[in-house]
Amino acid sequence: MSNTAENCSHDCGSCTANCSSRQTGNMDKTDFLEKLAPESSVKKVIGIVSGKGGVGKSMVTSLMACQMRAKGYRVGILDADITGPSIPKAFGIHEMAYVTADQRLMIPAQSATGIEIMSANMILDNETDPVIWRGPIVAGVVKQFWNQTLWRNIDYMFVDMPPGTGDVPLTVFQSLPVDGIIIVTSPQDLVSMIVAKAVNMAKKMDIPILGIVENMSYLECPDCGKKISVFGESHIEKVAEEHGLTVLAQIPIRPEMAGKVDEGTVEYIEADFMNFAAEVVEKL
Repeated sequence: MSNTAENCSHDCGSCTANCSSRQTGNMDKTDFLEKLAPESSVKKVIGIVSGKGGVGKSMVTSLMACQMRAKGYRVGILDADITGPSIPKAFGIHEMAYVTADQRLMIPAQSATGIEIMSANMILDNETDPVIWRGPIVAGVVKQFWNQTLWRNIDYMFVDMPPGTGDVPLTVFQSLPVDGIIIVTSPQDLVSMIVAKAVNMAKKMDIPILGIVENMSYLECPDCGKKISVFGESHIEKVAEEHGLTVLAQIPIRPEMAGKVDEGTVEYIEADFMNFAAEVVEKL
Protein backbone atom coordinates (compact mmCIF):
# COMPACT_ATOMS: atom_id res chain seq x y z
CA MET A 1 0.00 0.00 0.00
CA SER A 2 1.30 3.46 -0.85
CA ASN A 3 2.06 6.18 1.67
CA THR A 4 -0.84 8.17 0.21
CA ALA A 5 -3.29 5.40 1.08
CA GLU A 6 -1.77 4.83 4.52
CA ASN A 7 -2.06 8.49 5.42
CA CYS A 8 -5.53 8.99 3.94
CA SER A 9 -7.84 11.01 6.17
CA HIS A 10 -10.84 10.28 3.89
CA ASP A 11 -11.47 14.02 3.75
CA CYS A 12 -11.51 14.57 -0.01
CA GLY A 13 -12.67 18.15 0.48
CA SER A 14 -9.27 19.26 1.80
CA CYS A 15 -7.03 16.72 0.06
CA THR A 16 -4.98 17.38 -3.07
CA ALA A 17 -3.66 13.86 -3.68
CA ASN A 18 -4.42 12.36 -7.09
CA CYS A 19 -5.60 9.05 -5.65
CA SER A 20 -7.92 6.46 -7.21
CA SER A 21 -10.99 8.12 -5.65
CA ARG A 22 -10.43 11.11 -7.95
CA GLN A 23 -9.37 9.18 -11.05
CA THR A 24 -12.73 8.67 -12.73
CA GLY A 25 -11.69 8.38 -16.35
CA ASN A 26 -11.20 4.59 -16.47
CA MET A 27 -13.89 3.59 -13.98
CA ASP A 28 -17.23 2.04 -14.73
CA LYS A 29 -20.02 4.39 -13.61
CA THR A 30 -22.01 1.44 -12.27
CA ASP A 31 -19.24 0.75 -9.72
CA PHE A 32 -20.36 3.77 -7.70
CA LEU A 33 -24.13 3.89 -8.24
CA GLU A 34 -26.19 3.90 -5.06
CA LYS A 35 -29.34 1.79 -5.12
CA LEU A 36 -32.69 3.26 -4.20
CA ALA A 37 -34.62 1.76 -1.31
CA PRO A 38 -36.82 -1.13 -2.54
CA GLU A 39 -39.92 0.96 -1.80
CA SER A 40 -38.74 3.85 -4.00
CA SER A 41 -38.98 4.44 -7.74
CA VAL A 42 -37.35 7.19 -9.81
CA LYS A 43 -37.44 7.01 -13.61
CA LYS A 44 -35.36 10.00 -14.77
CA VAL A 45 -32.76 12.11 -12.95
CA ILE A 46 -31.76 15.58 -14.21
CA GLY A 47 -28.97 17.59 -12.59
CA ILE A 48 -29.06 21.40 -12.54
CA VAL A 49 -25.46 22.64 -12.53
CA SER A 50 -23.22 25.66 -12.99
CA GLY A 51 -19.53 26.47 -12.90
CA LYS A 52 -20.13 29.27 -10.37
CA GLY A 53 -22.61 30.39 -7.73
CA GLY A 54 -25.25 33.09 -7.85
CA VAL A 55 -26.62 32.32 -11.30
CA GLY A 56 -29.97 30.91 -10.19
CA LYS A 57 -29.70 27.12 -10.18
CA SER A 58 -32.35 26.81 -7.49
CA MET A 59 -34.72 29.03 -9.47
CA VAL A 60 -34.21 26.94 -12.60
CA THR A 61 -34.63 23.72 -10.58
CA SER A 62 -37.89 25.00 -9.11
CA LEU A 63 -39.28 26.23 -12.44
CA MET A 64 -38.38 22.98 -14.22
CA ALA A 65 -40.04 20.92 -11.49
CA CYS A 66 -43.17 23.07 -11.69
CA GLN A 67 -43.29 22.78 -15.49
CA MET A 68 -43.11 18.99 -15.40
CA ARG A 69 -45.64 18.79 -12.57
CA ALA A 70 -48.02 20.96 -14.61
CA LYS A 71 -47.74 18.38 -17.39
CA GLY A 72 -49.13 15.78 -15.00
CA TYR A 73 -45.92 13.98 -14.04
CA ARG A 74 -44.86 12.95 -10.56
CA VAL A 75 -41.88 15.16 -9.73
CA GLY A 76 -39.23 15.20 -7.03
CA ILE A 77 -36.46 17.63 -6.05
CA LEU A 78 -33.31 16.43 -4.31
CA ASP A 79 -31.61 19.53 -2.93
CA ALA A 80 -27.92 18.60 -3.10
CA ASP A 81 -26.82 22.13 -2.21
CA ILE A 82 -26.40 20.98 1.38
CA THR A 83 -24.66 24.06 2.79
CA GLY A 84 -26.87 26.56 0.95
CA PRO A 85 -30.33 24.99 0.66
CA SER A 86 -33.01 27.31 -0.71
CA ILE A 87 -35.54 24.99 -2.35
CA PRO A 88 -37.84 24.54 0.69
CA LYS A 89 -38.26 28.30 1.15
CA ALA A 90 -39.19 28.76 -2.51
CA PHE A 91 -41.99 26.20 -2.07
CA GLY A 92 -43.12 27.45 1.34
CA ILE A 93 -41.92 24.35 3.20
CA HIS A 94 -40.65 24.94 6.74
CA GLU A 95 -41.34 21.71 8.62
CA MET A 96 -38.83 18.97 9.36
CA ALA A 97 -38.83 15.69 7.46
CA TYR A 98 -40.73 12.73 8.88
CA VAL A 99 -39.62 9.10 8.84
CA THR A 100 -41.48 5.90 8.02
CA ALA A 101 -43.02 3.82 10.82
CA ASP A 102 -40.01 1.49 10.89
CA GLN A 103 -37.70 4.55 10.94
CA ARG A 104 -35.74 3.26 7.93
CA LEU A 105 -36.59 5.97 5.42
CA MET A 106 -37.10 9.72 5.40
CA ILE A 107 -40.34 10.98 3.89
CA PRO A 108 -40.05 13.99 1.54
CA ALA A 109 -42.25 17.02 2.08
CA GLN A 110 -44.92 17.72 -0.52
CA SER A 111 -45.44 21.12 -2.06
CA ALA A 112 -48.86 22.66 -2.72
CA THR A 113 -49.05 20.99 -6.14
CA GLY A 114 -47.58 17.66 -5.01
CA ILE A 115 -43.85 18.01 -5.79
CA GLU A 116 -41.80 15.86 -3.40
CA ILE A 117 -38.84 17.68 -1.85
CA MET A 118 -35.90 16.60 0.30
CA SER A 119 -33.42 19.20 1.58
CA ALA A 120 -30.91 19.76 4.39
CA ASN A 121 -33.17 22.44 5.88
CA MET A 122 -35.67 19.68 6.63
CA ILE A 123 -33.29 17.73 8.90
CA LEU A 124 -32.16 20.71 10.99
CA ASP A 125 -33.76 21.74 14.28
CA ASN A 126 -33.86 25.29 12.95
CA GLU A 127 -33.83 26.07 9.23
CA THR A 128 -31.51 29.04 9.83
CA ASP A 129 -28.84 26.88 11.51
CA PRO A 130 -25.61 26.82 9.47
CA VAL A 131 -24.46 23.51 8.01
CA ILE A 132 -20.81 23.29 9.10
CA TRP A 133 -19.85 19.87 7.78
CA ARG A 134 -16.78 18.59 5.99
CA GLY A 135 -16.87 17.26 2.44
CA PRO A 136 -17.31 13.52 3.17
CA ILE A 137 -20.26 14.20 5.51
CA VAL A 138 -21.95 16.44 2.94
CA ALA A 139 -21.44 13.81 0.24
CA GLY A 140 -22.86 11.17 2.59
CA VAL A 141 -26.00 13.23 3.19
CA VAL A 142 -26.54 13.57 -0.57
CA LYS A 143 -26.41 9.78 -0.86
CA GLN A 144 -28.87 9.44 2.03
CA PHE A 145 -31.28 11.82 0.33
CA TRP A 146 -31.20 9.37 -2.58
CA ASN A 147 -31.14 5.91 -1.00
CA GLN A 148 -32.66 6.51 2.43
CA THR A 149 -35.64 8.57 1.30
CA LEU A 150 -39.03 7.25 0.22
CA TRP A 151 -39.37 8.50 -3.34
CA ARG A 152 -42.83 7.41 -4.51
CA ASN A 153 -43.10 6.68 -8.23
CA ILE A 154 -41.17 9.76 -9.36
CA ASP A 155 -41.18 10.33 -13.12
CA TYR A 156 -38.66 13.18 -13.09
CA MET A 157 -36.26 14.05 -10.29
CA PHE A 158 -34.36 17.34 -10.43
CA VAL A 159 -31.14 17.61 -8.44
CA ASP A 160 -30.20 21.14 -7.38
CA MET A 161 -26.41 21.05 -7.20
CA PRO A 162 -23.95 23.35 -5.43
CA PRO A 163 -21.77 25.51 -7.68
CA GLY A 164 -18.49 24.35 -9.12
CA THR A 165 -16.99 20.98 -9.92
CA GLY A 166 -16.06 19.72 -6.45
CA ASP A 167 -16.89 16.70 -4.34
CA VAL A 168 -20.68 17.05 -4.22
CA PRO A 169 -21.18 17.25 -8.01
CA LEU A 170 -18.73 14.36 -8.29
CA THR A 171 -20.77 12.39 -5.75
CA VAL A 172 -24.01 13.08 -7.61
CA PHE A 173 -22.55 12.12 -10.99
CA GLN A 174 -21.04 8.91 -9.59
CA SER A 175 -23.75 7.84 -7.14
CA LEU A 176 -26.98 8.77 -8.93
CA PRO A 177 -28.08 7.49 -12.37
CA VAL A 178 -28.08 10.98 -13.93
CA ASP A 179 -29.82 10.96 -17.31
CA GLY A 180 -28.72 14.47 -18.23
CA ILE A 181 -27.80 17.90 -16.90
CA ILE A 182 -28.95 21.45 -17.54
CA ILE A 183 -26.24 24.10 -17.29
CA VAL A 184 -27.32 27.43 -15.81
CA THR A 185 -25.48 30.65 -16.54
CA SER A 186 -25.98 34.42 -16.71
CA PRO A 187 -25.14 37.12 -19.31
CA GLN A 188 -21.69 38.10 -18.04
CA ASP A 189 -18.19 38.09 -19.50
CA LEU A 190 -17.27 34.98 -17.50
CA VAL A 191 -20.05 32.94 -19.11
CA SER A 192 -17.80 31.12 -21.58
CA MET A 193 -15.41 29.91 -18.88
CA ILE A 194 -18.26 28.98 -16.54
CA VAL A 195 -20.02 26.90 -19.16
CA ALA A 196 -16.75 25.30 -20.27
CA LYS A 197 -16.03 24.04 -16.74
CA ALA A 198 -19.44 22.40 -16.45
CA VAL A 199 -19.26 20.98 -19.98
CA ASN A 200 -15.81 19.50 -19.44
CA MET A 201 -16.79 17.87 -16.16
CA ALA A 202 -19.90 16.36 -17.71
CA LYS A 203 -17.86 14.98 -20.61
CA LYS A 204 -15.27 13.44 -18.29
CA MET A 205 -18.08 11.83 -16.28
CA ASP A 206 -19.91 10.73 -19.45
CA ILE A 207 -23.07 12.65 -18.50
CA PRO A 208 -25.35 13.90 -21.34
CA ILE A 209 -25.89 17.67 -21.49
CA LEU A 210 -29.48 18.63 -22.30
CA GLY A 211 -28.68 22.29 -22.89
CA ILE A 212 -28.11 25.72 -21.34
CA VAL A 213 -30.47 28.05 -19.50
CA GLU A 214 -29.53 31.70 -19.21
CA ASN A 215 -30.94 33.35 -16.08
CA MET A 216 -31.36 37.12 -15.59
CA SER A 217 -31.20 37.40 -19.36
CA TYR A 218 -33.04 40.68 -19.81
CA LEU A 219 -35.51 43.14 -18.29
CA GLU A 220 -38.64 43.88 -20.27
CA CYS A 221 -39.82 47.48 -20.12
CA PRO A 222 -43.40 47.50 -18.76
CA ASP A 223 -44.29 50.51 -20.94
CA CYS A 224 -42.84 49.78 -24.38
CA GLY A 225 -41.90 46.08 -24.10
CA LYS A 226 -38.28 46.73 -25.08
CA LYS A 227 -35.78 44.18 -23.78
CA ILE A 228 -33.05 45.81 -21.69
CA SER A 229 -29.77 43.92 -21.15
CA VAL A 230 -29.16 44.84 -17.50
CA PHE A 231 -26.03 42.67 -17.12
CA GLY A 232 -24.67 43.25 -20.60
CA GLU A 233 -25.43 41.72 -23.96
CA SER A 234 -26.06 38.01 -23.97
CA HIS A 235 -23.41 35.71 -25.44
CA ILE A 236 -25.39 32.53 -24.83
CA GLU A 237 -25.99 31.67 -28.48
CA LYS A 238 -22.29 31.96 -29.30
CA VAL A 239 -21.25 29.93 -26.26
CA ALA A 240 -23.82 27.25 -27.02
CA GLU A 241 -22.55 27.02 -30.59
CA GLU A 242 -18.95 26.69 -29.40
CA HIS A 243 -19.85 23.64 -27.34
CA GLY A 244 -22.49 22.20 -29.64
CA LEU A 245 -25.27 22.77 -27.11
CA THR A 246 -28.89 23.87 -27.25
CA VAL A 247 -30.21 27.03 -25.60
CA LEU A 248 -33.19 25.79 -23.60
CA ALA A 249 -34.42 29.09 -22.16
CA GLN A 250 -33.59 32.70 -21.44
CA ILE A 251 -35.21 33.75 -18.17
CA PRO A 252 -36.16 37.43 -17.83
CA ILE A 253 -35.69 39.58 -14.76
CA ARG A 254 -39.10 40.02 -13.18
CA PRO A 255 -39.54 41.46 -9.67
CA GLU A 256 -42.72 39.42 -9.19
CA MET A 257 -40.74 36.20 -9.64
CA ALA A 258 -38.39 37.10 -6.80
CA GLY A 259 -41.42 38.07 -4.73
CA LYS A 260 -43.10 34.69 -5.21
CA VAL A 261 -39.90 32.86 -4.26
CA ASP A 262 -39.65 34.92 -1.07
CA GLU A 263 -43.33 34.18 -0.33
CA GLY A 264 -42.86 30.46 -0.93
CA THR A 265 -45.20 30.45 -3.92
CA VAL A 266 -42.77 29.66 -6.75
CA GLU A 267 -45.35 27.22 -8.13
CA TYR A 268 -47.56 30.11 -9.18
CA ILE A 269 -45.02 31.84 -11.43
CA GLU A 270 -46.13 31.98 -15.05
CA ALA A 271 -43.08 30.64 -16.86
CA ASP A 272 -43.89 30.21 -20.54
CA PHE A 273 -40.20 30.87 -21.28
CA MET A 274 -39.45 27.40 -19.82
CA ASN A 275 -41.75 25.52 -22.21
CA PHE A 276 -39.02 24.40 -24.62
CA ALA A 277 -36.79 23.22 -21.77
CA ALA A 278 -39.68 21.13 -20.43
CA GLU A 279 -40.23 19.61 -23.88
CA VAL A 280 -36.56 18.57 -24.07
CA VAL A 281 -36.72 16.95 -20.63
CA GLU A 282 -39.97 15.22 -21.51
CA LYS A 283 -38.29 13.54 -24.50
CA LEU A 284 -35.64 11.86 -22.34
